[in-house]
Amino acid sequence: MAGRWGVLSVATVAVALSSLTGNFPAPAQGAAKVAAAAVPCGGEEIGRGRVGRVVDGRTFVLDDGREVRLAGIETPLPSAQDISVQDTAIEGAGVKDTGASRGAPGGSAAARDALAALLTGAQVILRRAEFASDRYGRPFAYVDIARPGSPPRSAQAELLAQGFARVGDLVGDPSCAAALLRREKAARAGKLGLWADPYYDPLPADRPADILGRRGRFALVEGDVVSVHGSGATIYVNFGRRWSEEFAVTIRKRNERKFKAAGVDVDGLSGRRVRVRGFIEAHGGFAGSPWRAPWIEAARPEQIETVDRE
Repeated sequence: MAGRWGVLSVATVAVALSSLTGNFPAPAQGAAKVAAAAVPCGGEEIGRGRVGRVVDGRTFVLDDGREVRLAGIETPLPSAQDISVQDTAIEGAGVKDTGASRGAPGGSAAARDALAALLTGAQVILRRAEFASDRYGRPFAYVDIARPGSPPRSAQAELLAQGFARVGDLVGDPSCAAALLRREKAARAGKLGLWADPYYDPLPADRPADILGRRGRFALVEGDVVSVHGSGATIYVNFGRRWSEEFAVTIRKRNERKFKAAGVDVDGLSGRRVRVRGFIEAHGGFAGSPWRAPWIEAARPEQIETVDRE
């Protein structure tokens, strides 16, 4: 279906649509009916066009050759099993494979097919993102899908509402982040799309070995904060008492004002149940173990949610 490089042309979308119901259980089938109302994401228009091909769940190429990445969300890259089948699909499509965001088998294909189904035959309107590009220089944009006779729909909001994406760690605008998080929460509660697979559930913060297994990948982690303290230029949000072995969130003190402006009281997180999202990192341990303590660096307030009221 996707060819040697795992890239969908718009001509293959009929097959892509059929695969949406095959990768995940039935609850995802009704997700396409969920309308994504306008979301307060993106700045001024920076371009528009039609899509020539879809690379992965958050990347497409316009028919004039411009490559665009969807801002504010994360979708899975192929698992090791997917890569063995697709023959280095990611690198062949021009997307450097770092291993980050890889997920369970089938997750990346489902996200890619969902994006292809949304974009086929539509004009896309690109809106400026706060973070202009990724580390490889690929441009980010918030994308509206425009069809005759229908109001524009947000591609990001649609993917989140269907359960084929997660809110990322670089959204920017707090109102945009809140709108996207609401859609992710509803899809997660309904076990739609990726959320039908337990692999994508938030990882328990009190199971550091499981979190270490996702090192280098994007994940959600949830648990009770034991303590918050500052040391040097860093604030540590600890989810356990053995700092050398248990999960923690780090916040650079120079970023603390961003959290305060967004209403996140970092010091007040102690004793709260928190969900955090980002890329899993780890620092060296002792007793011959090279990696022992997993952590996520939170640079943006949208990475941290207090969920005790949920």
